[in-house]
Amino acid sequence: MSVVDKIISSRSTSFSFELLPPLKGNGIETVYKTIDTLREFNPKYINITTHRSELVFKENTTGLFVQVAERHRPGTVAIAAAIQNKYKIPVVPHIICSGFTREETEYALIDLQFLGITDLLLLRGDKAKHERDFAPTGHRNATELQVQVNQFNEGLFLDGSKMKTPANPFSYGMACYPEKHEEAPNLDSDFHYAKIKVDAGAEYLVTQMFFDNKKYYDFVQKCSENGINVPIIPGIKPITLINQLTVLPKIFHTDIPEVFAAELLNCKTDADVVEVGIEWCTEQANDLKSHGVPSIHFYSMMATQSVKRVAKAVF
Repeated sequence: MSVVDKIISSRSTSFSFELLPPLKGNGIETVYKTIDTLREFNPKYINITTHRSELVFKENTTGLFVQVAERHRPGTVAIAAAIQNKYKIPVVPHIICSGFTREETEYALIDLQFLGITDLLLLRGDKAKHERDFAPTGHRNATELQVQVNQFNEGLFLDGSKMKTPANPFSYGMACYPEKHEEAPNLDSDFHYAKIKVDAGAEYLVTQMFFDNKKYYDFVQKCSENGINVPIIPGIKPITLINQLTVLPKIFHTDIPEVFAAELLNCKTDADVVEVGIEWCTEQANDLKSHGVPSIHFYSMMATQSVKRVAKAVF
C-alpha cells in the first residue's frame, strides 16, 4: 500500500516527520535515535531528505587550495533502505533536480526499485550555495523531473529503451507553497503549477512549513476551486532557537505571525524559545486536526524532542 493510500484510508489525522541523512563521517545511530524517539506516535511514513554536492576549497598535496565538489550528507537511498528494513515503516526519499543529472536520477530510481521502495517526494531542490540563481545540472524544475519518473513508471529508460522486467511503479507526492514560492510572481501562479503537478500524476502535495493556519486553509480552499483535489499535507515545525525568528523567513520565505513573533522576542534564552515554540506548534497541530486534515507532517530538524512533546499532546 502506498503512502497516499495509507493517508486516505486512515480514520484520523496521520503523523509523519522528516529526517536528514547524517553528515559525512557520522554513523546512522543519530537517525535511529530520532526514529526511536518518535515512532510511538505511529508515523505513517518518514521522509528522507536528499542533498546535493557543494563546491568547497580543499588543500591538495602541494599546499594549494583547489575547488572540489563534496556532498556533506550522502546516503539517502541506503538510509531509506536501512530504516524500512529495521522499522518496517514506509520511507519516502526525496528525489531532487538540484545537483543531479538525469542519468544519476535514473540510477537512483533503479536502486530504489531493487530495494522495494516505491514512494517518493519529487522536488526541485535549492540552488547551490555558490550559485546566484538556480543552475540546473539535469532537470530545470520538479515538473520536468516528474516527466522522467512517469516515463520510468511506463517502463522506459532515458534513452527510450524499454525495461525487460518493469517493476512496481513509483507513487509520489510533490511540494506546494501556501505563502508563494520565492520565485513565483504571485500566488495564482503557484496554483497553476500545483494543478500541472497533480494533473500529471502527483498523488498528494506537501506544504512548505507555515506558522499561520489560516494561510493553509485559504490555500486548500483555492486549490479546490482550481480543481486540485488530492490530499494537501500541512508541514509544520516547532521553533527551537531565537535566531530562527529571522532565519526561517529568510530561507523558507514564510511569515511568522505578529503575536508569535512578539512572544519569541520576549524570550531571554533558547530554552524559553523551545517552550514558546512547542506551545504554538501544539495549537497549530490541534487546530489542523480539528479541521480534519488528512495528515500532519513535522519538519523535525533540530527539534526532535519538541516534536515529541507536540505529538504527545495531539496524537
